[in-house]
Amino acid sequence: MRVLMVAPPGAGKGTQGAVIAEHFHIPRVAVGDLLRRNVAEGNDLGRRVEPLLGRGELVPDEIVLELLRQGLEQARSAGGGYVLDGIPRTMEQALAAYRVARSLGMTADVALHLRADDDELMRRLLKRAAVEHRADDTEPVIRQRLKLYREVTAPVLTFYERRGILLEVDATRSVEAVSADVLAALRARAGA
Repeated sequence: MRVLMVAPPGAGKGTQGAVIAEHFHIPRVAVGDLLRRNVAEGNDLGRRVEPLLGRGELVPDEIVLELLRQGLEQARSAGGGYVLDGIPRTMEQALAAYRVARSLGMTADVALHLRADDDELMRRLLKRAAVEHRADDTEPVIRQRLKLYREVTAPVLTFYERRGILLEVDATRSVEAVSADVLAALRARAGA
């Protein structure tokens, strides 16, 4: 099973991605986690992306695509399945990611879109900010991230719909209800 997580910030990509990875025994490749790890390590990549993350801006494609390639190569070594979280954010990334995945024989089976409205997302992200103290979870940065998501995501969703791999789930319900729907739909797609 190869799953792309496509959802706005706060919709539950990380939570549902972890559920999927555990259920199907596949690695979870989370680009945001990889970026934040580089920032925490204070390495060259981390220093380059830290200001962008702090403002809620997109990281340059060449950096994200290199992290994607590394993650997919590791997933291939682990058996070939994956849950990918954090890319694509733009149509250009979707096309480039498809080329990278195709070159590795690792194209996605499903693009899982978790739908939620901005009010619910803002509530969730502010709650997460109080717990995790992430620099990118302030109200102005959240508004910027949601605006950016809405502006660039529609073409990406259409791309996956045309490829026949888009799966949409209402993410405004409880974690358990969303997980049950996601796993049932993925098992149906996998023929399990």
